[in-house]
Amino acid sequence: MIDTAVEHIPVLLSQVLEFLQVRKGGIYVDCTVGLGGHSEEILRQLEGSGRLIALDRDKEALERARERLRSRYQNFQLFHENFKNLPIILPQLGVQCLDGCLVDLGVSSHQLDSPERGFSFQLKGPLDMRMDKHQKSTAADLVNQLPKERLAEILWRYGEEKAARRIAAAIVQRRKTAKLRTTTELAELVEQVKGHAQGRIHPATRVFQALRIEVNQELAGLEEFLQQAIGLLAPRGRLVAISFHSLEDRIVKTVFQKEAGKCVCFRPPEFCTCPRVENVQILTKKPVTPDPEQIMRNPRARSAKLRAVEKLKTGDRRQEETGDRRLETGARSQNSGARIQEPESRTQNSELRT
Repeated sequence: MIDTAVEHIPVLLSQVLEFLQVRKGGIYVDCTVGLGGHSEEILRQLEGSGRLIALDRDKEALERARERLRSRYQNFQLFHENFKNLPIILPQLGVQCLDGCLVDLGVSSHQLDSPERGFSFQLKGPLDMRMDKHQKSTAADLVNQLPKERLAEILWRYGEEKAARRIAAAIVQRRKTAKLRTTTELAELVEQVKGHAQGRIHPATRVFQALRIEVNQELAGLEEFLQQAIGLLAPRGRLVAISFHSLEDRIVKTVFQKEAGKCVCFRPPEFCTCPRVENVQILTKKPVTPDPEQIMRNPRARSAKLRAVEKLKTGDRRQEETGDRRLETGARSQNSGARIQEPESRTQNSELRT
């Protein structure tokens, strides 16, 4: 039997349940079941009715969740799958639409606390970082094989690391004499380039985030998946997404705004090509974040951001500002000043899910 006794504190649990509004008899999906904390509460609110479908790329986490849930519940199914395959999985299960879907992005505390998984720069372990151990490419493969330019691009694009070029050059120089094999070797090398930590963020945080995203292709297809997930919702069904860094949150926010019929291209109205079709109602004007008490209980959740939408009924949908009306609005906008875009934070946080 797998030990599941270690305390598991799901991120933003009360807020997830508030926005999902679990209904008895409903069909729900937990796209990243992890250790099963969110799933357990969804099942509790279903009270033996309905159905929960839960996925995870990490087979070890999936087995831990199974141990946690099967002693009390029977109305659930677990699948060792990437959540991006959900549109393929549901038809095979005879499911046409969902009453709710939760996608909790990032890396779990269990993965971060397991040195052998290679996610943490604080624990010595192999440079692995694979969420699914069946895939071949590891973080060690990237740092020891990729050319300097490609490494720098990854560190900048996925970690927003300002010292990306210097760190990539140091990695290439180091591997001429010895390959980087452990998490602590890489963390120490980054610290040598950037200097010692100042504040709460370790110098290697962004580097490890960037490599993890690249290894697991976390952002690839995320936008498409969110759009498909909204399409799978029943009328009044809800999609709740939790992100842990600005790159993820930016994608979630943009998709939700687009599906709510808003402009996301920020061009003058006469040149806007956004569909402007309202498919969902945005339930979170601003992202929901943990309160101080939640952060105290689970410090790793401090960077979590929750956004939620509700699928509209067909009769509730409307098309906004098309044809001549959009042109008229554009003409008026020329005299009313520039469009103001909400600023995006590029602050890096600890990217994980619990």
